[in-house]
Amino acid sequence: MVRDRRWAADLRAAVFCSVAVCCLVLLIDTANGTLTAARGALWAGLAALLQGVLHPPLVSVGPGWLAVRGVWGTRRVCTDLLTSVRHSDGVTPRLVLRDALGGRVEVDPKVFADNPVLWHRLETGARRARASGLLRCGAGVVERLADRMDGDAARAVFEASDMD
Repeated sequence: MVRDRRWAADLRAAVFCSVAVCCLVLLIDTANGTLTAARGALWAGLAALLQGVLHPPLVSVGPGWLAVRGVWGTRRVCTDLLTSVRHSDGVTPRLVLRDALGGRVEVDPKVFADNPVLWHRLETGARRARASGLLRCGAGVVERLADRMDGDAARAVFEASDMD
């Protein structure tokens, strides 16, 4: 099993932000002399809610599957049985994957850019699904992402070797 290698750093940043906001609000409330037990509990609850919103999903892959574990549970798809791959643009772009068993996950494409092994496993599964005729919607999305990932990797090699 391979996991997102940036997840721990993203989790630390989310915890830091929620703790910092809680401490700042408690400090301001204390300085104003308005801090009570009820207000302290309210601020702690709001900090916990902020942590829930900022908590990054953990993306992991294994042979033939991809899983996304969030605050509210884990969602999984079989990459060899993918039927649909969509790229959803918006405030935060998402890659929406669906499989023949009814599984559905949403993943930030940056996760794959930061973790080439995750991308390789997803692309391998998508190629198998396409070869078996299951992937009817989104093969072009996978190809465009593969081209972009390959271009980014080549650019990184050129930059590392000063061949810019």
